[in-house]
Amino acid sequence: MGQKTHPVGFRIGILRKWRSNWYAPDKKVPEYVVEDAKIRKHIKKNYRGAGVAEVLIERAVEERVAITIRAARPGVVIGRGGSEIQKLQRELSQMTGREVRIGVLEVEKPELEAPLVAQDVAFQIENRINPYRAMKETIRRVMAAGAQGVKIRVSGRLGGAELARSVEMKEGRVPLSTLRADVDYGLAEAWTKYGIIGVKAWVFRGEVWSPKERTAPEAEE
Repeated sequence: MGQKTHPVGFRIGILRKWRSNWYAPDKKVPEYVVEDAKIRKHIKKNYRGAGVAEVLIERAVEERVAITIRAARPGVVIGRGGSEIQKLQRELSQMTGREVRIGVLEVEKPELEAPLVAQDVAFQIENRINPYRAMKETIRRVMAAGAQGVKIRVSGRLGGAELARSVEMKEGRVPLSTLRADVDYGLAEAWTKYGIIGVKAWVFRGEVWSPKERTAPEAEE
């Protein structure tokens, strides 16, 4: 058995914040957790073309849910004249039975967001592009965007093979055990006629130092 942990969860409280922010009595916690999962699943299922990187959920009061969607193509979520976002608000309000407010933020550098990197490879595989070629091209774009390292793993019945297998490509370095390393992680699924092919992506965006630590080596010199 592998001794692995989620790269994002590993850094919560150090480099990352929670994607769901709320406090509730013990009896309400299971209800909110399931509700958050349903909201994220609904958004990602209905807006695959928007390049959704992250869905942040906040509950200040029990009757209201504030949702922030970080997307590479926010226009797809907003729609013409805001029609699409109003429709989404109505759907989520009916689903949760609460007042829903939605905000959309544009992702500045999609190439450095691991969920979008994984989605990009998955879309290419669905369009019958060779997985090796898809990974190679994506890695080239990610490194050109300024990443210090990237790793992509594709698993499943690649090319329609009888036996499922895993293929991995890596460039640069991805220090998963270093807490100061800003490593983003994303998972996507490619739905092919052979079955589901999973795509995992890790993007190392650099090390985050505190101002005190950053100036310490200079002081010693």
